[in-house]
Amino acid sequence: MLFDTHAHLDQEDFDNDRDEVIARAHDAGVSEIVTIGTSASTSAICVELATRYDGLYAAVGIQPNSVAEAAEGDWNQILILAAQPGVVAIGETGLDRHWDFSPFDLQQDYFDRHLRLSSDRNLPFIVHMRDCDQDILEMLREARQRGPLNGVMHSFTGSTEMAVECVEMGLYISFAGMVTFKKSEELRRVAASIPDDRILIETDSPYLSPHPVRSQRRNEPSNVRHTAICLAEVRGCSLEAFAAQTTANAKRLFLSQSPKP
Repeated sequence: MLFDTHAHLDQEDFDNDRDEVIARAHDAGVSEIVTIGTSASTSAICVELATRYDGLYAAVGIQPNSVAEAAEGDWNQILILAAQPGVVAIGETGLDRHWDFSPFDLQQDYFDRHLRLSSDRNLPFIVHMRDCDQDILEMLREARQRGPLNGVMHSFTGSTEMAVECVEMGLYISFAGMVTFKKSEELRRVAASIPDDRILIETDSPYLSPHPVRSQRRNEPSNVRHTAICLAEVRGCSLEAFAAQTTANAKRLFLSQSPKP
């Protein structure tokens, strides 16, 4: 069985066939999926979806590229949603220097809020990172001084050195479809170096369709199998062993926590 640790099933790409998408995932052996909020409104949709589908869980948060659009009261809504049934994580959060959608100091403010909420609720956080590795590490180091960290670096594209430091801080490293691309040899080398008990897989659907379905405009959770096949080969193990390991890791991170009231 496989566990897709990061999908955006709230998005309108899935409005016409969401039931079929989830059924295809189950048919492909994907037993659990975390659907990820990027704003207060999408987080609320994720929480509602988690009540409707077996094996579907929600993460709630405001993504860095969305923080400039956050209205008054949106953060309080995230605080309320974080206590709802089916919520297993905080995020996605993090930092992004690639796009110019949100002032960077505001991104840092919201990243800090998410990290503190993760600690307060005893729920793992989910980190988005793009073109800002050192900025991310600096804030994680600061948060680590306050106490243990509990989270995942989503759709990881950093260096081996960054991955080592993140693992040393207690984090998991998750790989999406990019690791399967022909040009991603260095990223596959990074993936090969991650300790067995710290590696996760995801689709980030509807984005980042993996090889050999990269030409498909819309990605979906069933395609996490292609990423698993690629990484099992890279790491020199069977697909069955890799699926079992990553599913156990995901369940440990997301489903074994006891959220604080």
